Amino acid sequence: MSERIQSFEQLQEKQAACTKCLDDKFTGKDGKRHVVLCGGTGCLSSHSDEIREKFSKVIEQEGLSDKVTVNQVGCFGFCSQGPFVKIYPEDTLYRMVSMDDVEEIVEKDLKGNEIVDRLLYVDPRTNEKVTKQDDIEFYKKQMRIALHGCGAIDPENIDEALGDGAFVGLAKALKMDRKQVIQEVLDSGLRGRGGAGFPTGRKWSFVPDIEGPKYLVCNGDEGDPGAFMDRSILEGNPFAVIEGMMIGGYAIGAQDGYFYVRAEYPIAVNRLKLAIKAMEEVGLLGDNILGSGFNFRVHIRLGAGAFVCGEETALLNSIEGKRGMPRPRPPFPAVKGLWGHPTCVNNVETLASVSYILREGASKFASVGTEKSKGTKVFALGGKINNVGLVEVPMGTTLRELIYDIGGGIPNNKEFKAIQTGGPSGGCLTAKDLDTQIDYDNLVAAGSMMGSGGAIVMDEDNCMVDVAKFYMEFICDESCGKCSPCRIGTKRMLEILTKITEGNGTMEDLEALKELADNVKTNSLCGLGQTAPNPILSTLNAFYDEYVEHIVNKKCPAHVCKNLMSYVIDKDKCFGCKMCQKGCPADAIHLIEPEYVAPGKKLPAMHIDPVACVKCGACIATCKFGAISKQ
Repeated sequence: MSERIQSFEQLQEKQAACTKCLDDKFTGKDGKRHVVLCGGTGCLSSHSDEIREKFSKVIEQEGLSDKVTVNQVGCFGFCSQGPFVKIYPEDTLYRMVSMDDVEEIVEKDLKGNEIVDRLLYVDPRTNEKVTKQDDIEFYKKQMRIALHGCGAIDPENIDEALGDGAFVGLAKALKMDRKQVIQEVLDSGLRGRGGAGFPTGRKWSFVPDIEGPKYLVCNGDEGDPGAFMDRSILEGNPFAVIEGMMIGGYAIGAQDGYFYVRAEYPIAVNRLKLAIKAMEEVGLLGDNILGSGFNFRVHIRLGAGAFVCGEETALLNSIEGKRGMPRPRPPFPAVKGLWGHPTCVNNVETLASVSYILREGASKFASVGTEKSKGTKVFALGGKINNVGLVEVPMGTTLRELIYDIGGGIPNNKEFKAIQTGGPSGGCLTAKDLDTQIDYDNLVAAGSMMGSGGAIVMDEDNCMVDVAKFYMEFICDESCGKCSPCRIGTKRMLEILTKITEGNGTMEDLEALKELADNVKTNSLCGLGQTAPNPILSTLNAFYDEYVEHIVNKKCPAHVCKNLMSYVIDKDKCFGCKMCQKGCPADAIHLIEPEYVAPGKKLPAMHIDPVACVKCGACIATCKFGAISKQ
């Protein structure tokens, strides 16, 4: 068992020792080389764990075990370039490392002090190789507050967390009056990062100052398609989130905290468990923490994957073992929440930011961002973007900077079409919105919302009617069914969208769609239903002509809706090789009748039967001559 920390003085001494150890590791003062690998879910799915084990094995075989250490850290963020390996103290970053690269890195770098050039990141703008993470364009405009420590410390090592500033904020909070802690968070301007953007300090202040049980709940459900912000924070630095929960618990007078995390996040859950165990062992969780008289315990509950449980009252029902369905409000959870007691629900990113605010001070946090939205925001940047990954940017960063400077632009020189922010609850923003500064109010004014931080980029090959249909299918699946507007209204909207994408829509359907959207938005019980029509309303507003094209001309401009497109072979480009015919699962490709031999070709051209064609696209994939196209 680790040495127990029972006072502020002992904590300070321990932190000083751990800070020195961590600094020695980064600077090489300990006389060792350190190999760290990305231990986020994305890189682990690309065999990061096996690569780590092979590093350990090869290093031992080469007799370097006393000179080189190997461990894992949290997500580096640049997911499209993983798995990552970083070598300290030189700070050399290798990307897209495979099992076959391990021996070369050990031989050349760890033994010969020679950089393995072929594994370095190549800047696409200059074609120059970059050796250090901070010199990569993807990272230059980022600022890590909620992601503090992620990609730098071992998330399963409490000593590294202490060396990186963990529990400094907690110690400061425990020396303050509870109302002073709330005021500090109010002064920071922190707004809840779960989606609504409600001021965190105000939310805490609503919890009544009465005797009896109170709870602070961390919402780690994160159900938006394509979102992985909270998961990465929990995987990369669980100690920061636990610390934020403890600070919040102290501020509202709670002695128990609950993590509600998706069961699909096993790595995050495991690291949370390890962090809780380590903190209990050293006395940072339990009774009389740091001799302050503050008692606090942390519990974990697993969510079953219901999107509606991201809504705080449905989440509370789920923790209590009930079906995850929203409760009517009032009473609000701050007054009557978990098991009928006052409860405050904050999301993962919010609590990670709380740790920073108490550690660094409210004024430092408030110095970042815009007038009404302070600090930073973490986004899961995905879709049609070159640099897929996890990014944290100051509020006020423009969408253009997010997409082109950090995201690296659209692949294959395609034209940007839209970005969906806020997940199923958000909306699509277009090229005219690219210079919009990212903050809560600006995104709402533009027709979308911040949401929890999903950002899906779309290009010219995306059909916006189909995008709206995709999100409505998701909402229909995830609606709990408690209220009629959401249960029935979303289903009717999906039916209309399906009708349009199949080529059977009418202009009257667009009026019905708008009317339904307004009714669902106005009358639904919870936030899921109230925001469900947003993707429809935003695409109708920005891409009305695309809806009309589907209805009037029975055409899908993006060639996505199967019923409204066809595959055609250009007979003058066809070489008659019959590869498309061999790969067609529907036997829809035959010799053109009458037979036609293109100029300069030797074999008759092929033809696709539009009736038999199932529009699978296999023919395009097999044609080497670019003779097949969608129309």
